[in-house]
Amino acid sequence: MERPPQLDYAQNWDAAMDLTLRRFVYGSLSGAASALLLFRSPTTRWAAVAFGAGAGIGSACTDSFKLFPDTVGATFPFSLMPSRSVARDVQSRHADTPEPKHVQELLIQEAQA
Repeated sequence: MERPPQLDYAQNWDAAMDLTLRRFVYGSLSGAASALLLFRSPTTRWAAVAFGAGAGIGSACTDSFKLFPDTVGATFPFSLMPSRSVARDVQSRHADTPEPKHVQELLIQEAQA
């Protein structure tokens, strides 16, 4: 029986590592190129390279977490929205709870606007 693609962790880890390495290198190279063109001090040049590397790793990390849905690391701390399974669980527990009065007033104001 074939596993769904989101559960093939070995393949997802390979893709995540490849993405991270490529974006780290591309970010470092773009930081080095911009540092050579824009800055004269070695300190600011290294800072530009470090910024490019950090931006590359950050974007790779954000995209890599999309490969692992419904895991703890995929929703916290990088996303303030709960995963679909958590949201469904909370909605089912509080389905009969009325909304607070100030929330109802805000919803009415938005509907009138």
